[in-house]
Amino acid sequence: MHILKLTQIGNSVGVILPKEMLANLKLEKGESVFMTETPEGYVLTPYDPTLHEEMQAGREFMREFRDTFHALAK
Repeated sequence: MHILKLTQIGNSVGVILPKEMLANLKLEKGESVFMTETPEGYVLTPYDPTLHEEMQAGREFMREFRDTFHALAK
C-alpha cells in the first residue's frame, strides 16, 4: 500500500506518484492514467477502460461474422 498526499499544482490539486509505482505501471511523464470507480473504491490504471469495451465489441462482431470474413479473405 502507498500513502499519497495531495499537492497544490498551480490552481489544481494533484498526486505525485512514486518512481516505483510509475515503473510498475510502465508509465512515463506525460502519459495518461485512468481512474475508475468500483464497488471496492477507485482503481488507477494505465489502460483505457472504454478502449477495452470497444475491443470486446469488435471481437464479438468478428466472431459473429467469422464465416463472412473467411469468404472475403479468399
